[in-house]
Amino acid sequence: MKAVVLAGGYATRLWPITKNRPKMFLPIGETTVVDRIFDDLEADDRIDTVYVSTNERFAAEFETHLAEADYEKPQLSVEETTEEDEKFGVMGALAQLIDRENVDDDLLVIAGDNLLSFSVGDFLDYFEAREAPTIAAYDVGSLDRASEYGLVELEDDRVVDFQEKPEDPNSTLVSIACYGFPREAVGLISTYLEDGNNPDEPGWFIQWLQARRPTYAYTFEEAWFDIGTPESYLDAVAWYLDGDSLISETATLDDATIGNDVHVMADAEIVDTHLENTVVFPNVTLKNADIRGSIIDEDTLLEDVDLATALIGAHTQISNDR
Repeated sequence: MKAVVLAGGYATRLWPITKNRPKMFLPIGETTVVDRIFDDLEADDRIDTVYVSTNERFAAEFETHLAEADYEKPQLSVEETTEEDEKFGVMGALAQLIDRENVDDDLLVIAGDNLLSFSVGDFLDYFEAREAPTIAAYDVGSLDRASEYGLVELEDDRVVDFQEKPEDPNSTLVSIACYGFPREAVGLISTYLEDGNNPDEPGWFIQWLQARRPTYAYTFEEAWFDIGTPESYLDAVAWYLDGDSLISETATLDDATIGNDVHVMADAEIVDTHLENTVVFPNVTLKNADIRGSIIDEDTLLEDVDLATALIGAHTQISNDR
């Protein structure tokens, strides 16, 4: 079985934090979003190759990241885009990868910016038992949120209706970006696109596929985070930290008060500062500050500031007299 990790997005809603780094490299504790997925795939003997689908703009970052890691399975497969408006759409890019890499096997497709509370191995167990197209589904608990995803209707775990981003959802069970496709269904992707169907989100393909082939849903509870906004990233960090804080051994704290869900990374200096629900990247200096619900990128100096829900890019210097 092959796997594709989708990592081609530009994450513009997280700029400037992700302007020069893939959002998949955002830290979750001591690891990153995408490394949690790589770890699962590396450990599962059913997966023999992991294609990392990214764009030309971030290819070098992924190349360096994989070279410095101990993984054996991942290999880059680069789509020829450098900007958001050049993208082929997820299904278009996936079809190109399948053709480029000559994929002729069962296929797991998973988004590299998803933080999953379930094991990928458990999903593959379910997929293999059904021997049919399989999606992962999660109850987001909100009709507003459900309208942003693919709405799933089930009968005994079989998908009997699927609506991509409905305006007026009637339930809160949605499809997340984790799909198992048998070899025969992989071949249908080109048919779907050749018929002029939507090349963008995979949900449009699932909506088309479930009307033609029995399709099943692996449902789970616990947690799932689609990390595409500052809020979703900080929510994922808070879920991982569970009310605690994570402070690097090389960080310096001097008269600092650290609230819930705070991650302070290496060589940061926190002086006379209160932090709450905030991620502080390496080599940041914070003095006489109150910062809540924010992300502070590396090599930044903030002094005499009061910030909430802020995104501060790398190498920023801000000093205000109160």
